[in-house]
Amino acid sequence: MSIILGIESSCDETAAALVTSDRQIMAHALAGQEAAHAPFGGVVPEIAARAHAEILTSLIGNALSEAGISLNSVDAVAATAGPGLIGGVMVGLVTGKALAMALDKPLIAVNHLEGHALSPRLANPELEFPYLLLLASGGHCQILRVEGVNDYRRLATTIDDAAGEAFDKTAKILGLGYPGGPKVETLAQTGDPQAVPLPRPLKGSAEPHFSFAGLKSAVVRAHEEGIHKDEDIAAAFQQAVVDCLEDRLEKAIAEHDPVPHLVVAGGVAANQPIREMLEQMAEKHGMKFTAPPLWLCTDNAAMIGWAGAERFATGLTDSLDFAARPRWPLDPDAAKARGAGVKA
Repeated sequence: MSIILGIESSCDETAAALVTSDRQIMAHALAGQEAAHAPFGGVVPEIAARAHAEILTSLIGNALSEAGISLNSVDAVAATAGPGLIGGVMVGLVTGKALAMALDKPLIAVNHLEGHALSPRLANPELEFPYLLLLASGGHCQILRVEGVNDYRRLATTIDDAAGEAFDKTAKILGLGYPGGPKVETLAQTGDPQAVPLPRPLKGSAEPHFSFAGLKSAVVRAHEEGIHKDEDIAAAFQQAVVDCLEDRLEKAIAEHDPVPHLVVAGGVAANQPIREMLEQMAEKHGMKFTAPPLWLCTDNAAMIGWAGAERFATGLTDSLDFAARPRWPLDPDAAKARGAGVKA
C-alpha cells in the first residue's frame, strides 16, 4: 500500500490530502476563498494565488496531523500542474516539487481534469474501465470515454462557455452572489421552468459539442425585460442546461461503442436535477450510473491524491522541471472544435 500526498490549488480552493492506494482517505484539509472573491462576483486570479501561498503549508501540516503520520511516511507527492489559474497552479506545484526534492520522493504532476475523471473510482471500487464520463465544472464541459489511467478519448467539448461558468454568470445576473451554482439551484426550486422561453444551444445539432454562451445571453435579456420573476429565470435556465446535457449525451451514446457505466464528475455534478436526468438516462440505456459523493465533485485534494495513486501504480512519475500549464487537454489528439474560446 502506498500513501500519496495530494495538493490542489488550481482555482479558489486550497487543499491537501493523504490518500492510500487502497482508497483510504487518511486526511483532507481544505480552505475556501468565497469571502475574498464574493465582492467581485467571481474569482480574482491574483487574490486566489496569494491566498494559496498563505495557507497551503499549514493545510499540509493539518492533513499530516489528522492522519497521524510524518512526511517521511509519504511515498509520493501529487500536485495539480494544470489546467487552471496559472498563479494558483504554480503555488501548489512548486510546493509539491520542494517537498518531493526534500524528501527524495517521486513527484506526480496531475492534470486537474484527470483528478475529476478518476474521482468516481476513488468512491466506487467496482467502477472499472472503460466508462463514459460527463465532466462538467466551472471551466470545462466535456464528454469523455475513459479507457484507463492517462488514456482518454474526448467525444465532445464546449465551443465557448462551460456549464458551470454559465451557472455562475446567471447567479451574478440575478444578484445571487458567488459561488453561483448552488444558489441558482436553490432559487430554481421555487420557480417555473416553463415560464421563461430560453434557447437550447446546439440541441439536435449534427456536431457533438456544447455551447452555453447564447443561453447566458438569453438570461441577460430575460432579466432586463423586467417581467419575469428571478426564480422563474433560474428554473428555466437550469432546465435548459439539463436539456442540453441530455441531448449531447444521447448523441454520444448513440454514436459510439457501448460501455457499462455512465459517470459524472466535476462541480456541476453536485446539481440534483442534473444527477436525476443522468440516472434516468443510464437506466434507459441499461447502464450503471456512478457519481462521487457531493464533496468529491467540487475541487479537492483527495481526487488529486487518488489520481496520483493511480498514476504511481502504473509507474507514471514526473521530473522536477515539469512546467505548470494553464491549459492541458486530457486528449491531446482530439480534433479541435470550432470556436476561439474552446476549453481544452
